[in-house]
Amino acid sequence: MARYVVSQLGRFLLLMVAVAVVTFALVSLSPVDPLQANVGQAALMSMSEEKRAALAAYWGADTPMLERFLAWAGDLLHGDLGMSLRYNAPVAEVIASRAANSLALMGVAWVASGVLGFVLGVAAALREGRLLDRFVRGYCFVLAASPTFWVGLLLLIVFSVWLGWFPLGFSVPVGVAAADVTFADALHHMALPAITLSVVGVANVALHTRAKAIDVLNSDYVRFARARGLTRREALIRHGLRNLALPAITLQFSQIAEIFGGSVLVEEVFSYPGLGQAAVTAGLGGDVALLAGIALVSAALVFAGNLAANLIYGLVDPRMRPVRRQKEVADD
Repeated sequence: MARYVVSQLGRFLLLMVAVAVVTFALVSLSPVDPLQANVGQAALMSMSEEKRAALAAYWGADTPMLERFLAWAGDLLHGDLGMSLRYNAPVAEVIASRAANSLALMGVAWVASGVLGFVLGVAAALREGRLLDRFVRGYCFVLAASPTFWVGLLLLIVFSVWLGWFPLGFSVPVGVAAADVTFADALHHMALPAITLSVVGVANVALHTRAKAIDVLNSDYVRFARARGLTRREALIRHGLRNLALPAITLQFSQIAEIFGGSVLVEEVFSYPGLGQAAVTAGLGGDVALLAGIALVSAALVFAGNLAANLIYGLVDPRMRPVRRQKEVADD
């Protein structure tokens, strides 16, 4: 187990270094001028050369990428993510203030899409070729081909503009003090963005679960169980769910990256103040410190999801435990 932990820690550190380097390189190669993006073309043209030079030094526009990266990496080793020039606040504070909204949104959508996708996939497999199966497949094919922002816009038009069931955007009511915002208010504003992420994320889980469930239903041990008098549903529940669990866990935890990417678009559509919206603001404004911080947090989140999936594998199937696998390799 110690060797497994050390190997995972090494992979995590390599991932963080790669994400940081790629983020800084992409921002440096980007055509976005941080001065023009944050000051404005008209205001920038009216400034004196001294003022432009001072702003360029403040934004690091005249500093080579390698020098900026080394300075930022040195501060990071001391626990400092740098200063967000776009928000005029430490990056850690900006991320902390928006992480709660994003994690709540992504957590609800992640759980809902996984549970609903698994149930729909199993139900479609049990009714293979029938009306329910055709409906589930059609639903999944349409949503799998639909952009997240387009689905969000449709739901926003129908349920917010036409029906008025949900607010048009933001995470809290406009004009209400933070102390007066209730949990019901926050949940009401989060509902439609979470529904958008959930209905889009259902497609892959449902289709893969359906395909695996059909394979299980056609297996020899399920046929033997049915020969003993069990129905298809009883045989699948008693003898097939564990075999369905591993691919479902793989899909569920691999969706963390997709959920995070989809939340960026959803937060923009619904003006939801989260990490996704902050990442877009940082990218358009050339705020490399904030963008690198959000990239590191998102990469750590995806890595934690994959690690959790590997650990859960051992609980579902003892043959997948890291210690057992390493012992078998050593014996060979």
